[in-house]
Parts: sequence; C-alpha cells; structure tokens
Amino acid sequence: MTANHILDRASLRPRSRKPSPPEGLNNAKARSRSIARTRRREERVGWAMLGPAVLLLIVFVFVPALLAFGLAFTNARLMAPYAPSFVGLDNFVRLFQDETFWHSLVNVAYFAVVVVPVQSALALAMALLINVKVRGVNFFRTLYFLPVVTSMVVVSLLWLFIYRQDGLLNEIIDKATFGLVHGPDWLNNTSTAMPAIILMSVWQAAGFHMIIWLSGLQTIPADLYEAAAIDGVGGWQRFRYITWPSLRPTRNLILVTITIQALSLFTQVNVMTQGGPLESTSTIVYQAVQTGFQQQETSYASAISLVFFVLVLIISGVQRYLTREKS
Repeated sequence: MTANHILDRASLRPRSRKPSPPEGLNNAKARSRSIARTRRREERVGWAMLGPAVLLLIVFVFVPALLAFGLAFTNARLMAPYAPSFVGLDNFVRLFQDETFWHSLVNVAYFAVVVVPVQSALALAMALLINVKVRGVNFFRTLYFLPVVTSMVVVSLLWLFIYRQDGLLNEIIDKATFGLVHGPDWLNNTSTAMPAIILMSVWQAAGFHMIIWLSGLQTIPADLYEAAAIDGVGGWQRFRYITWPSLRPTRNLILVTITIQALSLFTQVNVMTQGGPLESTSTIVYQAVQTGFQQQETSYASAISLVFFVLVLIISGVQRYLTREKS
C-alpha cells in the first residue's frame, strides 16, 4: 500500500474533537469578566471624582504643613532681602519666653473650658426639644440651625453692634432696670470681652451640634422608651438610663469637635476685638496669623503653628483615651 493510499484513508477518518465546555460555564465566565470590567470602570470613575479633592488637600493642607514644619527652624520672613538660614530651636526658645503666647494660651484654655460643656449641653437641650413629632417642629429646627449657616464674619459684625456702649444689649439692660443699671462697654473691658465672645460663639455654633445630637437621638430604638413607659419610668430616669448611655458615641464625637473648634478660635477675635483689650482675648491662632502676615515673621508664625498642632494633638489624644470603649 502506497503512502498516498494511507493518506487518503486517514483523511476519511473522523477527527476527534475536544469536548466543548457547558453553556452555563461560558455564561458564568462572561458574567464574571463583565463584573470585573464594571468594577474597574467604577474604580477609575471613583478615583477621577476623588482626584480634585485629593489635589486640593495636598496643595492647601499637606504642602503648607510640611513648609511650616521646615520654616519653623529657619529665620525666614515673608519679604526679606536675604535667603532663609537654619537657626535651630531659636524660634521655639523665643516663643516660650513670649508673654503674649502665654496670655493667648490661657485665653484659649479659658474659652475651651467654658464653651465645651455649655455649648454641648445647650445643643443637647435643643435636640431634645425638637426630637418630637408635633406640628411646626421643622420651623424650630430651621430657626435653631439658622445661625450656623450664617457666616461667622457676619455674625461677629452683628454682635459687634449689639455689644457697643450704646448697643442693643445695653439698651435692653437700661430699659429692664428702669435706668438703674447701665451696661459696660463689653468688648473694651478686660473682664467682659472674653465672656462676650463666649456668649456669641455658643449662640452661633450650638445649632450645628444640635443636629449631631438629634441624629444620635433618632438612632435609639423606640421599644426602649415604650418598655420604660409601661413600667412607669419617669422622664428623668428615661434620660439617665436610656438616652444618655445610648448617646455615648455621639457625645464623644461632639466633645472632640467642640474642643478643636474652641482651640481654633480666630474669626470672632479678629473681627470684634483684635486680641484686645490688653491681650485679654488674644488666641494662639490669632497670634500666628498676626505674626506671619502683619509682622511678616513667617518662621516665628510657623513655630507657633507647630506648637499649636502639638497641643491639639495631645488634647485630642487624651480625650480619645478617656472616652474609649472599656472592655
């Protein structure tokens, strides 16, 4: 038999084929590939949407923080004919010998010690008042929150006119006492300037923390209150044994946020008192801004900012430790 006959016969034989995978398996693979492509596309879209925010954080937060850390150890000025040079810890030595810094630190501590408990308690009381289902409650929610959406500069200017010697507050005092009591010049008196700023600050920011308290109140199961009502538990006992323990995560958050805001006091002082009278309302942030931009001592302002950052970090860490979940 010749080779041609063998090839002809081989060509007539049926060729063996590999078994094709089931149709369901192909569909599953196609779906998994489609899901993977969708996820990758969603990730790319997410990063694209996150990109502008990350860029802004890098440019306006991380880069200035790194620059401040570096400038704190130099003699750089905002406008100077010479190049900055390394001076070591000279700015920090000068800072801790600066009486204005210590006055500012005491003022900030005084402001925070008063504002944190007063503002959080007022916000909680407001949240309890509006956490009811009655007609017209949305009006009061809006009314309480209105100062928050108003610019702090506008609020400070408004209260600046209220606190004037011939302002609204003194007029009310004069009318209420039939002229027997005359109000002081609130913002030009060392004993009343900081309390006046505290009053205005609590009034302006209480609405924001009221919303946080309200969100915490609405996460408490209604079954607990229903069971307490069946057992004849009074209002104070319901608050003490149900409401207050259930608000633990919320009050920890509010404690940290109010403390940081209080330590960062600046706008009210800048608009209303400019740190006076006699540095009775000067704060660390206000001193840093004035030193850096008005006196153009960039390096010294950076040292103040760095010390302020460390103080806030320590206080926040202590608060976090004291309010942690205990096993």
